[in-house]
Amino acid sequence: MALNHRHTRADEQFRRHSASRNTSLTQASFDLHPPSTASISIDPVALITTECIGITSAMRKSSRWAQSSVSAILGGGVASRYYERGIPGPARPNRSLNSMEKASKEGVIEGVANGETQTLAGRWGLRGKKGKSIQDNPLMTAFARLRSDLAGVKDINRFDAPALLHPFLQVIRSSSTSASITSLAVVAITKFFSYNILNVKSPRISLGMQLLSAAITHCRFEASDSVADEIVLLRILKLMEGMLSRPEGRLLGDESVCEMMETGLSMCCQARLSEVLRRSAEMAMVNMCQRIFEELKRLPVDRDLRTAESVPISTGVDAVELKMDPSVDGTTVASRRSTELGADAGSVPNPEENVEANSSGSQKTPLDSGATITTQAEVAEDVTPYSLPSICELFRVLIDLLDPHNRQHTDTMRVMALRLIDVALEVAGPSIADHPGLAHYAQDDLCRHVFQLVRSENAPLLNESLRVAGTLLATCRKVLKLQQELYLSYLVACLHPRIPIPPEPNIDPLLYEGVPQAPKLVRPPQSGSTSGRSTPVPVKDRQSLGMEGGSRKPESREAMVENIGTLIRIPSFMVELFINYDCDVDRSDLCEDMVGLLSRNAFPDSATWSTTNVPPLCLDALLGFVQQMAERLNLPSSSQNDPQVKRLQEQRSRKKIIIRGANKFNEDPKGGVAFLASKGIIADPEDPVLVARFLKGTSRISKSVLGDFLSKKSNEKILTAFIDLFNFDHKRIDEALREILGTFRLPGESALIERIVTTFSEKYCSSNVPEGIADKDAAFVLTYAIIMLNTDLYNPNVKNQKRMTVVDFSKNLRGVNGGQDFAQEYLQAIYDSIKSNEIILPDEHDNKHAFDYAWKELLMKTEGSGDLNPCNDNAFDAEMFRATWRPIVATLSYVFMSASDDAVYSSVISGFDQCAQIAAKYGINEAFDRIVFCLSSISNLASETPASTSLNTEVQAGKKTVMVSELAVKFGRDFRAQLAMVVLFRVLSGNEATIETSWLHVIRILINLFTNSLIPSFPGTFKEDLPPIPVKPPSQVIDRDGRATDGLFSAFTSYLSSYAADDPPEPSDEELENTLCAVDCIKACSVDSVMTNIVKLPATSIKSFVATILSELPEDGSPIVVVKADRTTAASPRVNGHKGNRLTPKYSPSTVFMLEVATILTLRDSQTVTAGGETLNAALQGIVRNGRDMHPFVLSRTIYYLLSLLEAGFVSIIINIQVVFSN
Repeated sequence: MALNHRHTRADEQFRRHSASRNTSLTQASFDLHPPSTASISIDPVALITTECIGITSAMRKSSRWAQSSVSAILGGGVASRYYERGIPGPARPNRSLNSMEKASKEGVIEGVANGETQTLAGRWGLRGKKGKSIQDNPLMTAFARLRSDLAGVKDINRFDAPALLHPFLQVIRSSSTSASITSLAVVAITKFFSYNILNVKSPRISLGMQLLSAAITHCRFEASDSVADEIVLLRILKLMEGMLSRPEGRLLGDESVCEMMETGLSMCCQARLSEVLRRSAEMAMVNMCQRIFEELKRLPVDRDLRTAESVPISTGVDAVELKMDPSVDGTTVASRRSTELGADAGSVPNPEENVEANSSGSQKTPLDSGATITTQAEVAEDVTPYSLPSICELFRVLIDLLDPHNRQHTDTMRVMALRLIDVALEVAGPSIADHPGLAHYAQDDLCRHVFQLVRSENAPLLNESLRVAGTLLATCRKVLKLQQELYLSYLVACLHPRIPIPPEPNIDPLLYEGVPQAPKLVRPPQSGSTSGRSTPVPVKDRQSLGMEGGSRKPESREAMVENIGTLIRIPSFMVELFINYDCDVDRSDLCEDMVGLLSRNAFPDSATWSTTNVPPLCLDALLGFVQQMAERLNLPSSSQNDPQVKRLQEQRSRKKIIIRGANKFNEDPKGGVAFLASKGIIADPEDPVLVARFLKGTSRISKSVLGDFLSKKSNEKILTAFIDLFNFDHKRIDEALREILGTFRLPGESALIERIVTTFSEKYCSSNVPEGIADKDAAFVLTYAIIMLNTDLYNPNVKNQKRMTVVDFSKNLRGVNGGQDFAQEYLQAIYDSIKSNEIILPDEHDNKHAFDYAWKELLMKTEGSGDLNPCNDNAFDAEMFRATWRPIVATLSYVFMSASDDAVYSSVISGFDQCAQIAAKYGINEAFDRIVFCLSSISNLASETPASTSLNTEVQAGKKTVMVSELAVKFGRDFRAQLAMVVLFRVLSGNEATIETSWLHVIRILINLFTNSLIPSFPGTFKEDLPPIPVKPPSQVIDRDGRATDGLFSAFTSYLSSYAADDPPEPSDEELENTLCAVDCIKACSVDSVMTNIVKLPATSIKSFVATILSELPEDGSPIVVVKADRTTAASPRVNGHKGNRLTPKYSPSTVFMLEVATILTLRDSQTVTAGGETLNAALQGIVRNGRDMHPFVLSRTIYYLLSLLEAGFVSIIINIQVVFSN
């Protein structure tokens, strides 16, 4: 009653809710969950009678009931023991309502029934001792009575449900029946539900469901062979599953549901049962868990219930304790709960005992059969439908089965429990997080067990643990902020390789710069402590050294990567990581670490320590992250001036400063404090309290460096202020010492340790009135003794026989407590605490005590850290992409260069395009420039040294002309380069204004394409039309229409002709085909559209473009083209073998192209003239100044551009114009 008294308000709330639920429960259940029943073609009464005859027939064939009486066959007989036990049940139907009421008033209904039965038995001469047939068994008689009651029933839906179930339940509960007979009874009840004979509209169905649940969970029968026994259990499983799945299942109480689930779990856990039965039980439990946790969504949430222990447990008028205890020792599958309703039918009282029928307070309703029922309203008051108490208990039991330190639970049981928990989370994960009691289980026990099981190398256990962890974070992460950080940090530490990326031939290392070599959560080694290795560590050595997660198997790593991929596919997952962790000063940079992990493992070499599936899995997850940001681009965006966005930006900036300051502190404490003070993190470095507060509040300081810093004599004030920040009230001295030594490591020198112990003792005695400690000197000695005890008990060099005992510990402290001894009980408690739990930093070793200590610390911080802030918009995408784009673009570039599969190409192209859209949308110019650089490099068209054009050949076919060049042939046969070119100009189109530093690569591509006749001149005109810029004349011109092609002979003749004339051979069909491919690719790029857009750029972008293109011109004083006659006579290109004039001077069309483009852009309007005129003027004057070395066409065009600039109003060139021309 104490529990009931403590939760009176909560109980009342649940009762009110239950009453409201049951007001229209019957109809609502039927509407929401219409029963999936089979149609029945025969009379339901006839079906029930047939089942009764079938069971009794099987019973008579058994030796136990071979001599049953005729009365048991024809009907009648002694009263059922159901009524004799005083259990509320149906009164026996009578033909006359008046006689029934009279008998009820006199309390002799059962007596009348017995008299009639004995009279009938006497007519057959079967009267035995004391006037009763000795062969009449209550089990047989119950079926006969049911048949008698069913006589004349017209509507089976109005027949009393408990009366219908009673004889079948007697058989199920009886320990004297065989497995086959029990199986028949279970099958019959299953049919009644399947054919809708029993449904939510049946009278007293609620009581019937409770009785049925009690019977099947306490089923007893004589053991025969294992096959027959397991058949019974299978059918009970099927019945339990059907009960909970039907609308009638919502009428079950908490106790009934707990018993049913306990029975199912017992079948799942017992190794003595066959594999088929255990797997069948697991499947049934999955369905039942789905139905039970589905009900959780409809329950109200009481925010005042903060723990699971405060959940009210009520099943009606009286509160009961729900405690599930599934059997795992192989002795029984029946529920261990003792209940009157589930008692063995063979242990009931003697039928001759007078038991008064419990009819007080029940309303009698005359039915066609004369059966008496209790109204639905009274049932609702007696039995409260199951709700939060049973759901909490089921959740607790499933979690308890996961305990990795419980040796009674096998890994097979844990895998089963994990599957059921996963189902519960899939069905009602958010509801579990909303209910404080269930959330408490999820935050503590569930996370603690699952995170430890993830370390297992048992493949099924690991896979299920990872699955549950993923589902838990996907559904309940809003209340698992610190737990999620712990779990993801472990995965990152396990999976992120810490070795350089091996160089690959034909891949420029500049393309994959930006991939982190180690996650941020891993602290870099202090300067001077590096190992000196200059070569990668072999895989086996890396694993033995504990790198990349130690000795985790490749299959385990793959499973972890799959788990990470599942989480990242949640649309809001990564952005929530960014705002809750990367923007929090005290949290890890989880978003950046996750992207770095995926980027590094997407490289092919990661398969050497994992599996070949890991690189594509990581690439897929990385592309999924990019796609999510791209899909949010079209959402309404928040302003950068939004207060929350600005606050997070400030937090990130502060976090970066603190990280830098912590790193400096770990190398030079004084320098670190000075740096933090200069950045405003520590307001006054001379104030020891402010310095101590920062050192205690951050987790980024090395514990060893902090201990050395605090113990120095010059920092005594800081040490005192640091220890003053702790509260030692009501703590034993070893507990206080454990708390303080959890923040830093003691130095190695005894003098430094003494300084810390002295300060600690003074603080402990000043802020606390220690019980049993005389003064601070006694506290000092005791503290030192505790440190020595901790060292002695856990020093691996000390043999167990020589370790300090509690007696030794007490002897060392004799007479030091103000001249007295410490209380023995006090020292014993200290000794036991140290022996059971070492005082050590949690991150220094990996064992149960360290994990438990770290977990307690995590739970203490959980409430202060708050819940996870949800976010599913693009308000923070700009900052997130700015922090993560480097490894993403680097990975895409490397994979693009190394891929050979079309699907990979398609994915990477999409990734580049989406990254460019994001960078352009949010104005992240550096990222966009990097994308342009990578794609330009992959296309091989932006090389600083242009391809030779000396062998360019013009091929004419009809009205079409194609220039076959070295660049076109190479580009046409390089499919990867063509893809990169298409993506590049697709990215550039419409985003030209985003470019800042990558114009150089675009300009080089345009120059190379123009000089090889693959694009026309730059769009734009002058006031006086100029002829197009001529390209370099081809070495020869081939007219394929003017020459007969007679196959091999013609080709051979052409080869001999070109060889004799000392000219290059004609292009082959393959080279011509490659050139045509190049031409088609350039057309698909829509280069002219990009050039048109460049003309329309803002003046600032025009200035940058002009400056970049002019920087490609040769420096002043160096000749661009030196005119040199190769031969004494002029020559023209050979046409079909005839020589042309070879004395025509060569010139550089690229120079003219660059000057013309720069001039067109500069002369666009007055703003561009002002912005770029000075730069263009200097370039043009430089060329004119070196006019003697210039080709005449180049010089004439340059003068024209210079005069056009003068005409446009650029006055400054007038000063130097005479000087230029005079030279």
